[in-house]
Amino acid sequence: MRQNFARYSHGGVHLRVRVTPKSPRNEISSLYQAADGSLSLAVKVTAAPDKGKANSAVVEVLAKALKVPKSRFSIVSGETNRNKVVFVAGDLAPLEASIAALLVKLKVEGS
Repeated sequence: MRQNFARYSHGGVHLRVRVTPKSPRNEISSLYQAADGSLSLAVKVTAAPDKGKANSAVVEVLAKALKVPKSRFSIVSGETNRNKVVFVAGDLAPLEASIAALLVKLKVEGS
């Protein structure tokens, strides 16, 4: 299942993420649709956007949801912005399966 928030490439996947810092809990809450129609994973974190704390929390939330070690994540763009692109290194088949399972979970919880 390929969505426009995920761009698959050799060696991993680039994920578009929209972050809400200082939220009540750490979670991937939904898919966020921007005015231009592009989709991002809506990630909420309790950390404040101070000295990379929110970025670290985003990586932790994504790592837990996708069941991938935190060491495989890197923020490619948007380090100081709520809109980010995060690269997840790894084999495509397991990453695609994890992302598909996450989407199913988001649909079920969002229903």
